Amino acid sequence: MLMKRLSFRKPVAESIRQFRQEQATLDFTYSAVGATAKVPPAGYVVDHTRIKLGNGEEAFEAAKSALRRWEHFHLGWVAASPNTTPIESGEVVAVLGRVFGLWWLNACRIVYVVDEVGPITRFGFAYGTLPGHAESGEERFLIEWDRVDDGVWYDILAFSRPNYFVTKLAYPLVRCFQKKFARGSAAAMLKAVGSDHQP
Repeated sequence: MLMKRLSFRKPVAESIRQFRQEQATLDFTYSAVGATAKVPPAGYVVDHTRIKLGNGEEAFEAAKSALRRWEHFHLGWVAASPNTTPIESGEVVAVLGRVFGLWWLNACRIVYVVDEVGPITRFGFAYGTLPGHAESGEERFLIEWDRVDDGVWYDILAFSRPNYFVTKLAYPLVRCFQKKFARGSAAAMLKAVGSDHQP
């Protein structure tokens, strides 16, 4: 299945739509669904990235809007498709990437949405991998506004492991791109809110 989703040409919108439609009928590739809201399970690599975006309600609302537009995926070499996918539980999104001249598609389903108002106001979501993904696991993207110190933060928490033999063989390379994504996603969110903080 993995090799069928690799190509030298960028997939057109219709093929991406068909891919998402096929994946929407399938189950998650891991059992600990929703674990990014609690404690990541054993047996997975855990990644955590956290960066301050700014201060106050304006920064929080800008970051929230950017997350809704999937701007945290506007990295040049990776994108969410379509970037109009609603941030709602059950929605399936294709993650389109390009590395070494090859395009590939990965599929994820939104597991849960966070929308809380309180001393720490939060907005975000987590998605989990479907069979059409090179990895197996879950990733949470969260915006937090701490009303005590007024700080606004972007927080990514993920747990993953290879889903295919090919990705297991190339795991050191996969890990490099996972780390590159986290850095790039943080930088994209800083840009989206017009922050001068450094990722």
